[in-house]
Amino acid sequence: MRAGQTLDTYLMPLFAITVFLSAFLLFQVQPIVAKMILPWFGGSSSVWSVCMVFFQVELLLGYAYVHVLHTTLNLRRQLQIHAGLLLISLIALPVAANPEWKGTALAHPSLNVLAVLATAVGAPYLLLSTTGPLMQAWLARAADAGGVQAQPYRLYALSNLASMLALLTYPVLVEPRWAVQLQANFWSLGYAGFVLACLGVVAFTWKVIPGTVEPQSTESAPVAGKAPTWGDCLLWLGLAATASILLLALTRHMTQDVAPVPFLWVLPLGIYLLSFILCFDAPQFYLRPMYLISLPFALIWLDSVVDMVGMSAPILVALLSISLFIFCMVCHGELVRRKPPVQYLTLFYLMISLGGALGGLLVGLVAPAVFNAYFELPIGLFLMSALVVVLLWREYRLPIRMLLVVALIVYGIRLGTISTGYVDGYRVVVRNFYGQLRIDDREDQVLGPVRAMFHGRIIHGEEALAPAFQNQPTSYYCVGSGIERVIRSLPTEPARKVGVIGLGAGTLAAYGRAGDVMRIYEINEQVLDLARTEFNYLKRSQAEIVPVLGDGRLMLEREPPQQFDLLVLDAFSGDSIPTHLVTLEAIEIYLRHLKPGGILAFHTTNTYLDLRPVMAAAAQAFDRSALAFTFLPDAQSPLCRRSEWTVLQPNGSAESSSVSSASAVSSVPDWERLPAKPTFKPWTDSYSNLLGILR
Repeated sequence: MRAGQTLDTYLMPLFAITVFLSAFLLFQVQPIVAKMILPWFGGSSSVWSVCMVFFQVELLLGYAYVHVLHTTLNLRRQLQIHAGLLLISLIALPVAANPEWKGTALAHPSLNVLAVLATAVGAPYLLLSTTGPLMQAWLARAADAGGVQAQPYRLYALSNLASMLALLTYPVLVEPRWAVQLQANFWSLGYAGFVLACLGVVAFTWKVIPGTVEPQSTESAPVAGKAPTWGDCLLWLGLAATASILLLALTRHMTQDVAPVPFLWVLPLGIYLLSFILCFDAPQFYLRPMYLISLPFALIWLDSVVDMVGMSAPILVALLSISLFIFCMVCHGELVRRKPPVQYLTLFYLMISLGGALGGLLVGLVAPAVFNAYFELPIGLFLMSALVVVLLWREYRLPIRMLLVVALIVYGIRLGTISTGYVDGYRVVVRNFYGQLRIDDREDQVLGPVRAMFHGRIIHGEEALAPAFQNQPTSYYCVGSGIERVIRSLPTEPARKVGVIGLGAGTLAAYGRAGDVMRIYEINEQVLDLARTEFNYLKRSQAEIVPVLGDGRLMLEREPPQQFDLLVLDAFSGDSIPTHLVTLEAIEIYLRHLKPGGILAFHTTNTYLDLRPVMAAAAQAFDRSALAFTFLPDAQSPLCRRSEWTVLQPNGSAESSSVSSASAVSSVPDWERLPAKPTFKPWTDSYSNLLGILR
């Protein structure tokens, strides 16, 4: 059988299957492992950002390995080494995160996330990341030896298609059906199948190319085109880094400041991958004049989007998505226009992965440690503009060049103004691994001066500063709210012991009486500092306040029973309770710390999620009743905001009756008993389904 016939009949389909499977597994393992470790690091959205950094760095290491292999060894030696590493990587199966990393969030959380990922999935992910460029390099060698033509760059588009399918199927098909460890086991089986496919490629490629005629390096290979210069490499790197920065910065902006909707991060990542598919598989879709003309409009749109004045969330998401698509098409379209001959493709992909990793490191690790606001978005926009000037520089004469430079300077000044707007007008702006916190003062017509703490767009507590309202609870905790009714239902004697997970501005401390003890758990040290220095609830409370720094669930897991009369779950990441705080395992821990007849209360206010089925299923699992109360303030309640609270109490207990009775004495409807849905599966540490509770 001729080499060319073997290539067409066997190798081409096998190459395609292997590349598709590797890319699919790459993007399936990311949410699986992230979901495994999310509860160990406070459920913060920053965990996902750091995971993205890890995967980008792993991709860089994989591409570097391929480049060294491709440029220093003959093909048969490459096949031997890679086959050996594939077999060794099977030792890491099944993938699983080591539970010993739980509770390490306070000590360098970003580094600990990277470490646990490296031990859980580092080796398999590294081998998967090598597949795309390595298969393309091998295909080019095999096609050359067989005397046939091949298009190895199309395999890159195929890999991005597989990545997007993996990304879209996880929240819809995988997460709702299987527990996370079962997901990991299925993924491990898929990885074993990938290893078999890759070994098949190795075996057939071994037959196609005799080792005696294989060159030792690309330098001795016939050159079909000009070798890349340092300028080319820097341009590839800059285009890839800019796309990565804008992807991560706009994802954060979209999911925290615009609409904290579950799985909304899938949209920008899908757009990013779609641009790769279009540009690499069908370059004709990159209509360069159209996208370059659209670019200034996208930048102008973002000026309005950042201000978020008078725009609904769907419009904002649409504008952000369109802008990101334009940015990615320009970056990736220009990359394809400048792709080198196939003998340099491993260098090309190495620069792309290096740029992606540098962009991820800036947004995921450097920015939270260095910046007090989200300045990475203006930085990415300026890099986008500067790169366009560089790309167009040789295409125009001096007058146009000067106009481009002037436009870049003017836009840079505009971005500087936007950046200062991130911090101007606020009393305090701080940022760390857990996100950005802002303290804002405003003047209310009824209340006078009011101070609020914001995490993203969400208020995490506020205080009316006028003497007439001194130490009065506000917002979700005001008189008439569900939590106020629960506290009012508690016995007045003896002194009470209350636990609170999630500090915010410390508003609940206003309900503390002399002799009471309030033990408050808070994972973010900056929240504790601001509650002490910018608000008065903690310092004015009559109760003894005992702050505990750390993830509330993990801290309670380690402590002896606290005998709480009331334990309040009020921890939020943006607009939602972290899922690991409402699982059956978590609730079992909470119940261990309640005294007989103690009350467990959850703050379930949420714009996009209906947590009532979760609460009802958990109550049924522990033979308890779930009672919910929604408070809708009127014009006579200027201190209040709409709030939803749910309590879990023993069936038929006196305490359950007392809560209902307490709510009945006012004009507001009674607490609603939540029936468990027969088809709703209780959430556990290994299973949760956010799509199932979308409003």
